[in-house]
Amino acid sequence: MAAGPEEHLVFVSHSSVDTWVARQIADRIMECGAAVFLDESAIDVGADFEEDILTFLEKAGELVVLLTPWALDRPYVWAELGAAWYRRIPIVGLLHGLSPGELQARQGVPIFLKKRDLLPLNEIDVYLGQLRARVQRATGTREEATQ
Repeated sequence: MAAGPEEHLVFVSHSSVDTWVARQIADRIMECGAAVFLDESAIDVGADFEEDILTFLEKAGELVVLLTPWALDRPYVWAELGAAWYRRIPIVGLLHGLSPGELQARQGVPIFLKKRDLLPLNEIDVYLGQLRARVQRATGTREEATQ
């Protein structure tokens, strides 16, 4: 789902192995009133994949990354994390099949990711509650401005 000009866009980064789980996360994010970029549903077959990724990363208000043992081996996940870090947008790491200690101990994980509060996937409701509040504040501010 692409964001309209007024919508808060959340980019969901994940390994293709984790697509089903990423879809569940995307559905929950949309229930909070945010738009979601999920590559498998937002990029048409035959489209310029890299260009579409960059376009959506430029529009995103935050990035949610599903950190799994498989995702840590995927170059696109690291590229998307780097782009979000460069843009200084919030990065929310959701751990699945991986503990914070395992991520911390892994060689090559950049400090900008290690120093973030990372949530186990089972605690996603903490993030969703905060996202819902952000979207409601933003929507309320826009509605007040148009009245």
